[in-house]
Amino acid sequence: MSHMDQSEAPLLDALVDYRKRNRYGFTPPGHRQGRGIDDRVLEVLGREAFADDLLANGGLDDRRSSNKYLQRAEDLMAEAVGAEVAWFSTCGSSLSVKAAMMAVAGGDGGLLVPRDSHKSIVAGLIFSGVQPHWVTPRWDAERHFSHPPSAQDFRDAWDRHPDSAGALVVSPSAYGTCTDLSEIAEVCHERGKPLIVDEAWGAHLPFHEDLPTWAMDAGADVCVVSVHKMGAGFEQGSVFHLQGDLVDQDRLSACADLLMTTSPNVLIYSAMDGWRRQMVECGRELLGDALGLARQLRQDIDLIPDVAVMEDELLGNEASHDLDPLQVLIDVSATGTSGYQAHDWLREHKQLDLGMSDHRRILATMSFADNKASAERLLDALWAWRKQANDFDPPPPMHLPSPEEIELETVDLPRDAFFGRVEEVPIEKASGRVCAEQITPYPPGIPAVVPGELLNEAVLDYLRTGLKAGMNIPDAADTSLETIRVVAT
Repeated sequence: MSHMDQSEAPLLDALVDYRKRNRYGFTPPGHRQGRGIDDRVLEVLGREAFADDLLANGGLDDRRSSNKYLQRAEDLMAEAVGAEVAWFSTCGSSLSVKAAMMAVAGGDGGLLVPRDSHKSIVAGLIFSGVQPHWVTPRWDAERHFSHPPSAQDFRDAWDRHPDSAGALVVSPSAYGTCTDLSEIAEVCHERGKPLIVDEAWGAHLPFHEDLPTWAMDAGADVCVVSVHKMGAGFEQGSVFHLQGDLVDQDRLSACADLLMTTSPNVLIYSAMDGWRRQMVECGRELLGDALGLARQLRQDIDLIPDVAVMEDELLGNEASHDLDPLQVLIDVSATGTSGYQAHDWLREHKQLDLGMSDHRRILATMSFADNKASAERLLDALWAWRKQANDFDPPPPMHLPSPEEIELETVDLPRDAFFGRVEEVPIEKASGRVCAEQITPYPPGIPAVVPGELLNEAVLDYLRTGLKAGMNIPDAADTSLETIRVVAT
């Protein structure tokens, strides 16, 4: 196989060329590279952003894409990470994962899906009419923490649903915990079925050997990464990768095309192109430094009274297989206050936003762009929060059921429940009804209820008490949860 020149960045070079030739287009975008933009907007956003906002085809490239700038950038990405094919998406991993689900299971419907999937996966089920066969995550009852399903969990799910078209797994989780991907891929391949990995949090994994195994190296068939999460693209920049012959490449490409915008933003494409070159050239060193920084930060945070950085307790036979150490997960429950309270205090008083919080934890997501100064800022802010936390009101109690208690029975296809006739009922009367909406506590954006599931008291209680304790439920039709949309009887 001929090696490509990884020092190239075809999309960035094309932008330089566009300017050098003084091209002009009587086409969208109508702002004409910023010429028409109000000065007050330019003051905030700068002229550069608009200068580079061009049509992908019929602007940056010609109407037939004959220079193949995007194609070359995607080929370079595939080679850099050891995939056979890569596609860039400007609609985040949410689009890419839907395209993969539809390509694999759109025709015959069944897909093994872990119950801790991100809401974008449930959206894919609603769009496509795919029948989910849920795989339950593993539960640490003592710490109220859910771990990704194991290879054995998938083996059992295949035995129950041998006709499924494929399986999907989310790894790393939003908390940085990983499952044993190699083994899950093997379990799927023994049956000749493909494995899709939602690796949104793993864009950096191919570029350092001390990070968890990257999905393509683990043998996954399709894997989706969000470059903007742990890499360095703009928000919405995502790549999906393919290898092997268990997924039809043309169908995958067509499914993405069905969902994608016809006006992709070349800024998003170009940033991903430049990041890939940066990672190939110096990713190992940059990520190595970040891992060292995170290691030191973990030790320093551990010295704060009643605060524990979670690491060893996340790993093991009945827990996760691996961990991304850049995700610094901090348990604050021994302080008697909640993660939600810490999250809000740090934003208000220290101007710091954290990756996520739940009833007993906060998460600091480190990246290769962090340095000593940013790590020290976080540490100082946590010490200041800890002193103040002694005076916080105790958080309202929250009823935390185990996954078994809220393992809801699927009665209807998600699509049928969502698009069918619905009515709104008071939450007190919702138990025993089939839900017609997706109810997702954020973060981490994992749906507690999926359309088509039978509501029970345990899940309703969890949502009600969670809301009082500070949980955010932004996608419910009634965000105060006084009413719930259910299938009309």
